[in-house]
Amino acid sequence: MALTDADVQKQIKHMMAFIEQEAKEKVEEIDAKAEEEFNIEKGRLVQTQRVKIMEYYEKKEKQIEQHKKIQMSNLMNQARLKVLKARDDMIVDLLNEARQRLAQISKDPAQYSSLLEGLVLQGFYQLLEPKVTVRCRQQDVEMVQAAVNKNIPIYKEAVKSNIVVKIDPERFLPSDICGGVELYNDNGKIKVSNTLESRIELLAQQMMPKIRVNLFGANPNRRFTD
Repeated sequence: MALTDADVQKQIKHMMAFIEQEAKEKVEEIDAKAEEEFNIEKGRLVQTQRVKIMEYYEKKEKQIEQHKKIQMSNLMNQARLKVLKARDDMIVDLLNEARQRLAQISKDPAQYSSLLEGLVLQGFYQLLEPKVTVRCRQQDVEMVQAAVNKNIPIYKEAVKSNIVVKIDPERFLPSDICGGVELYNDNGKIKVSNTLESRIELLAQQMMPKIRVNLFGANPNRRFTD
């Protein structure tokens, strides 16, 4: 039985509708797959950028923390240096005050002459030389000569040896020092400094640990006191 034109047209329309439906479903499938791939790629890119941003800010945070530590360390060092300088200034002031008080000793003839006797005799014992030259302030020549005369027999009796002592008539110690003497052997190569300044410097070095403890308290980080 032959198909009529109407039947042919109907079948053509049916085939076209089927093809159109298939195409529509294929488009929807492609769109869905493209959307899925887009979302996956978008998620991957977002995650990658998020990780980069987190790493960037973690790095920045570490840099800021390191900078803060360096600043804090610098501030602590500056504060420590200021404290140390203040302590050193206090010790310098203390030693200067001691020197000023020491300078008053030479203004008391009885006290100063007794002190010179001890300094001269100590110098004799330190040198242990047969010939000794003594230098002193020009204003102290008479007192020093008296101290020398008094101590020569004491020295001879103690060491059982002779000693010849002269006061240098040309080279004197500066008149603005606190006082005391310097003693030299015959060729001037050996020197004993018994000026009041040298004595107080030596005493300050020996007593410095105790001075610091008295002024600032014991240092908890110091393991040894000697």
